[in-house]
Amino acid sequence: MTDLTADATVSARPGAADRNPAAPGGGRTVAAVVPPSLVARLAAGVTAAGEPDLVETVAPLTGERLAALPRSTPGDVEVAYELARRAQPAWAALPVRRRAAVLLRFHDLLLKRQDEVLDLVQAETGKARLHAFEEVLAVAMAARHYGRAAHGYLRDKRHGGALPLLTHAVEARRPKGVIGHISPWNYPLELSVGDALPAFVAGNAVVNKPDTQTALTALWARELLIEAGLPADLWQIVIGDGPVVGPAVVEHADYVSFTGSTRTGREVAQRAAARLVGASLELGGKNAMLVLADADLDRAAEGAVRACFSSAGQLCISIERLLVHRAVADEFLAKFAARTRALRLGGGLAYGADMGSLVSVRQLDATTRHVEEAVKAGATVVAGGRARPDLGPFFHEPTILDGVTPEMAVCTEETFGPVVSVYRFDTEDEAVAVANATPYGLNSSVWTKELRRGRAIAARLRTGTVNVNEAYAAAYGSVGSPMGGMGESGLGRRHGAEGILRFTEAQTIAGQRVMPLAPSFGLDDRQFAAVFTGGLRVLKALRFK
Repeated sequence: MTDLTADATVSARPGAADRNPAAPGGGRTVAAVVPPSLVARLAAGVTAAGEPDLVETVAPLTGERLAALPRSTPGDVEVAYELARRAQPAWAALPVRRRAAVLLRFHDLLLKRQDEVLDLVQAETGKARLHAFEEVLAVAMAARHYGRAAHGYLRDKRHGGALPLLTHAVEARRPKGVIGHISPWNYPLELSVGDALPAFVAGNAVVNKPDTQTALTALWARELLIEAGLPADLWQIVIGDGPVVGPAVVEHADYVSFTGSTRTGREVAQRAAARLVGASLELGGKNAMLVLADADLDRAAEGAVRACFSSAGQLCISIERLLVHRAVADEFLAKFAARTRALRLGGGLAYGADMGSLVSVRQLDATTRHVEEAVKAGATVVAGGRARPDLGPFFHEPTILDGVTPEMAVCTEETFGPVVSVYRFDTEDEAVAVANATPYGLNSSVWTKELRRGRAIAARLRTGTVNVNEAYAAAYGSVGSPMGGMGESGLGRRHGAEGILRFTEAQTIAGQRVMPLAPSFGLDDRQFAAVFTGGLRVLKALRFK
């Protein structure tokens, strides 16, 4: 059996001397990079009529007010759909290459002006600048991919007809219409515009409800996409409380794209299903990383740092469970813990910090609860384990827990913070069984020197993406391949063919030549049936599909 109650590597919580060092500040302040004039300009892109009811956001790095934004009502959502529906037919009538050209121009503008959005992402999420840059990378790659590949994905495709030569069948792709797109706070650039790009190039309009905390980033992306040539009414942005505005977004949508928690995803799916409207849902995960006995331990330890602590662990595909072969567990854990303790924490609006802040007191409380409950029940803190109010109101150190047992919440619940639990295994079969012992199935990671062996184990893991000798970036960055979850991690896929075809309806247009598919040329019913029975046998013998 896999040992989930392994001997503690460290007997006590690390002391003050083991605190993660602080990164240089960088000099610039959130107030300086997000002045009221910028907030007012971006807020003009929110669909909210009349005298707006303002909703305030907080800068995670300081705890101070960041912005006051207009709050949309369900009536505003209806207006947003009306505007989008009026704009969509003319956009859909353009050739695919004309629509794709907008994405390619957006790609260039994004790379040129990335510092603007890096400041916004950091100001709204508190993440380190390097992790904010991951979002720029992901969006640029998606824009390039769909800008180049959309024509191939969407072009008419010929298929074999009912009768060879006599029946001509073509599969066409038509836009759904207006997509209802609900995006979360943790990756505000990638999960707002990154998911909207394939919808646009497929000929749709989008009504987007970003999380209010990170709405400025989505509004900035909308502004840039309009500059690249997107008609302004084609992307409507509404802001408001999820339980109030979210249902209205789903209620009017021709298709729903949602990223968020599994609990909310179930509600979205139920509402969409009641209207016979399709939905794609990327939900939670309790992702595992498997370190095999033959792994390069230095490389694996470096990879584990990225896997567990990117964006302070607030990443659906990050690793929260480390499964390590017992023969190398102590050596690996020593290397991983040393690297984790050396991570520089900071909130400077510049490169240099290895990890930033959590986004809110809610995320800090959830992280703290998981750690404290586990320690109280007997788990050991190998590294981290503390909030860091000296750095900012929502900072928490990257934390490694050993001796975690199944009854502890951190073992099975998604923490969505910088916390990872370490478990030891003796056989690969045990490791696979433990990795799959979760209702989630989003991402996993396998580390071994033998790529073929890693792929064989990957095939046994019940997750939508598996990375061999990488944490998550290899699979997520392969934008021509589908990305999504199994089980309670969601439905549908982003990226690749599925990522754009989900926003279309398939239409088959079939033409018939010479004779109908019915008795003709003097044949009666019996003769017609006999002729076609013989014809079907011949087609099978000739290996027609």
